[in-house]
Amino acid sequence: MSASETKSDDVFDVERIRRLVQLMEQHDLREIDLRKSEQRIRLCRGADEVVLAPRATVPDTTTRPPAPPVPATGAGRTTEPAATAVDDHLTVITSPMVGTYYSRANPNMEPYVKVGDVVEPETTICVIEAMKVFNEIPAETRGKIVAILVEDEEPIDFGRPLFKLDPRGV
Repeated sequence: MSASETKSDDVFDVERIRRLVQLMEQHDLREIDLRKSEQRIRLCRGADEVVLAPRATVPDTTTRPPAPPVPATGAGRTTEPAATAVDDHLTVITSPMVGTYYSRANPNMEPYVKVGDVVEPETTICVIEAMKVFNEIPAETRGKIVAILVEDEEPIDFGRPLFKLDPRGV
């Protein structure tokens, strides 16, 4: 083999690379990848462009009234619903966790409790979904439900009042 034949077959020949770069510029090519036997050359022109998709922002059109403040208790945070005295005889059952409130086990069933229902301490009054786990919440107090303070499927915070209960209404 002569030197000129080797040179023309060599993928890494400088003159060949210059011609490839000119072709890339003329035809607005970003990349060329050549292979011949075990030789390979890849030419890239310009920096990789990073295109960020614009983020669509959807304004929150739902407005909910702020939750009424929960009276402080000396017990601190617990994992059980807190029952707080209100109006001398009413008790407020608050959320023991952050999550989504559900009044029923599934959309086709009746709610766990309704206003006017009498509950026992072990009665399930709602379900709170937290991190894909559905937690049944017991009343922990005997009494009559006088108010339901949250809507079905509403996001709730720890300590949020859920129900008003009248322990004397039994």
